[in-house]
Amino acid sequence: MLNQLFESLYLKVFINIVVQRSKTLIYVEMSSKKSVVEQLHKEFDTTSVNQEMLEFVSSYVKESPYFYISILDMSPLQGVIPTCNKHRLEYYYDDIATAEYKCFDNKWTFYTSKSDIYEIEKRYKSFGVDFIFSPFIVLRHFFKDKVGKNLALYALIQDSFISIAVFENGELLFGDHLDLETTDDAEDMLLAPNLEEDVDLDLDDGIDLEEIDVEDDIESLEDFADIEDLDSIEDIDEFSENKDLDEELMESEEVLEESSEEHFNEDYQRFSLIQSSIGRYYKDDKYESRFIENIYIADGVGVSRDLKKYLEEEMFFNVYIRHTDIGVEICELAKEELNI
Repeated sequence: MLNQLFESLYLKVFINIVVQRSKTLIYVEMSSKKSVVEQLHKEFDTTSVNQEMLEFVSSYVKESPYFYISILDMSPLQGVIPTCNKHRLEYYYDDIATAEYKCFDNKWTFYTSKSDIYEIEKRYKSFGVDFIFSPFIVLRHFFKDKVGKNLALYALIQDSFISIAVFENGELLFGDHLDLETTDDAEDMLLAPNLEEDVDLDLDDGIDLEEIDVEDDIESLEDFADIEDLDSIEDIDEFSENKDLDEELMESEEVLEESSEEHFNEDYQRFSLIQSSIGRYYKDDKYESRFIENIYIADGVGVSRDLKKYLEEEMFFNVYIRHTDIGVEICELAKEELNI
């Protein structure tokens, strides 16, 4: 009781990191009880930790002894498996021995590279990382109003990756993590020299990552966190639980902003990767293939209308796009982990 009283006297600070192809986005949220006191987005033109980023994070960490730092898993070697049976995991992913994995809801498993998780911890060791969230958990959380219903394909579009999952009535049938990079940039980013190793930043009063056992704490609910969940397009499709499918289909025809040549090239690449992945889903005997009609896209970067057009005209999908702020989503997952 005394601890709860003491805790209630302080703000809770959530620092949420999303690494993109050439920059890092940080979303900060400060809350008192269940009320949000302050929200802030900050962009850094680096994929490593520099002095500016360290000073920025430090300034918010010092606001309260109750601060929590979360990051989206950036490993290219991650995915999902439609079973929790440990003896069946290798059937779907033959390098499972090199991965950290966790069963979700006693239905399916998500995994990530052990070595990449180690590199993330090393990179951010100056201020520590409390939660590392899988993009599949972010995707599942973002579409929690949809995945328990009829068969559909869901996609989370990031700057360098696309995470897709096929759900039918809450059951995972298939998943894939697609890398848009044509080089090894993502891996190089993880292994690059760390500027923070040369910077002395004292945050000893905060949460020590050593308290988080990467091997043993994998039992927590929705993340790889224990470890184990643009140009803004203002007119983009937004869903409501009260809308039926026909209404959503009509609203999805709203005009999106015109695409540039760069958008055209990137969205065609995204379409090609999704098309190839769906082909594997249909052809691979490992998976229970069902005919997909609907695709729900969580757009974290600002796709053009071209991606929607490709999927509709080339693959005959009904396509629904919802914009998402991934930093805000991982903040919500961190709150769930802490029962806030």
